[in-house]
Amino acid sequence: MTPLLLEVCPDADAMARRAAEIVARTARDALETREPFTFAVSGGRTPWAMFAQLRTLDFPWSLTHIYQVDERVAPDGDSSRNLTHLLENVPHEAHVHPMPVTDDHLWDAATRYSLDLPARFDLIHLGLGPDGHTASLVPNDPVLSVTDVDVALTQPYQGHIRMTLTYPVLDRARQVLWLVGGADKVDPLARLIARDSSIPGSRVQTEQQRVVADRAAANQLPSGEGVGGQ
Repeated sequence: MTPLLLEVCPDADAMARRAAEIVARTARDALETREPFTFAVSGGRTPWAMFAQLRTLDFPWSLTHIYQVDERVAPDGDSSRNLTHLLENVPHEAHVHPMPVTDDHLWDAATRYSLDLPARFDLIHLGLGPDGHTASLVPNDPVLSVTDVDVALTQPYQGHIRMTLTYPVLDRARQVLWLVGGADKVDPLARLIARDSSIPGSRVQTEQQRVVADRAAANQLPSGEGVGGQ
């Protein structure tokens, strides 16, 4: 199994800046050979800081299509929705593809969303929960075993059913960028770097995976473990 490339930043602000630099560079590289740049984004706090930094850079928003990695089943505009925060942080020039979680027939909606996905994402951003989940691939949920569809639904988790990309989509991506910050991520980050398959995050098999973490999350990692080049 290919080792993960790990970069440790001194704090959350530095992590967001570094992540924005990686996204901008990946977009430029992708657009040299194909259009548009296809980018799937997870929820949580860390991506919004990344987008704030990205907006300070020369970034090809109009040539970027942004998809959701996962979303809670909740009304439009609900503060729990990842889309609510995504739309607050992404310029209107970007092409955003929301997950249709307000549809009356969720499995049909998941199928429709899967048909809208690119064959292979240029970049997928993933986070890591304290319980080791990523996307909405959560421990002990049947969704972990779904390999025949690209978009699936979870059982209720932290109060919500969720729509999520499945492992086959993540594994087809050209690159995965993990953002892992905070002291509550110390244990799952160590497990991710060790490729401990007991957590859902470690089951992502994408060949190119880069982890950008802050010092609070990485402070118990052995020096140099999992560290790769630029």
